[in-house]
Amino acid sequence: QVQLVESGGGLVQPGGSLRLSCAASRNIASFYVVGWYRQAPGEQRELVAKISSGTMNYGGSAGGRFEIIRDNAKNTVDLQMSSLKPEDTAVYYCYGQLYPTSSGYWGQGTQVTVSS
Repeated sequence: QVQLVESGGGLVQPGGSLRLSCAASRNIASFYVVGWYRQAPGEQRELVAKISSGTMNYGGSAGGRFEIIRDNAKNTVDLQMSSLKPEDTAVYYCYGQLYPTSSGYWGQGTQVTVSS
């Protein structure tokens, strides 16, 4: 069983920065896919950023403002967010998938609120 635990969410002002962290219960380098998704109220869950077979992919919402960082030594995958906007307000979820055809695992989510 794989566990993914997010941390680092909170309230931030527009234009501010926030770093989310996801700790995995096993070697983060062993994941086929690891990344971050988000879901705003009334919206579908969407990709923010992911690392798949060593390749980084960003969703349209990232807009060059977010960076995904994997630390194999710490077994974490972080999401560094900058120039935050109110529309970035959402629950952010960590996602991990061990093999190309296996089911994925989700963290419990962490709330990010961007508001003045």
